[in-house]
Amino acid sequence: MTAKQDNKSTHQQIQSKEGSFLAKVVVIGFVGGVFWSLMGYITYLFSFSEIHPNTILQPWAFGSWKDRWPGLIVSVLIIGIISIGVALLYYVLLKKFKSIWFGIAYGAVLWALVFLLLNPLFPSMKMIGELTSNTIITTICLYILYGIFVGYSISFEAAELNSSSRHNPELVNE
Repeated sequence: MTAKQDNKSTHQQIQSKEGSFLAKVVVIGFVGGVFWSLMGYITYLFSFSEIHPNTILQPWAFGSWKDRWPGLIVSVLIIGIISIGVALLYYVLLKKFKSIWFGIAYGAVLWALVFLLLNPLFPSMKMIGELTSNTIITTICLYILYGIFVGYSISFEAAELNSSSRHNPELVNE
């Protein structure tokens, strides 16, 4: 094999690993969104939080179906899809930082974004000053745990990709 063909093969392997990594980020985002929104629903059921996952449907969906189990399923899936974008944002901005603190900070920033900036989009969600302390603490904890899940999972995968590139000389980027 010539040097040019070997270089092309190496470049294709790197692109394949990056594509595989992006697919993992998408899965991490979707699973994280679905799992943590279901945890949010459980906290709602046990009255730790006043926020129901179907809050996301309130401004856009019409009919009473959004307040029953079909609304819950659709809400959880929508949150999972939105979470893909959130995970991709983490991938672009913070994937190189393998520390739990970046995930904690990312979750806290997401909470502030949703509860402080995006609150007017959700008419069924009370303003922050009107929420109970249980709701505030519970939702902050859920967002922080979500941030840790997404952040640490993506950072771990990035570290694994870099480690395999360093230990396999054929995958060294030129």
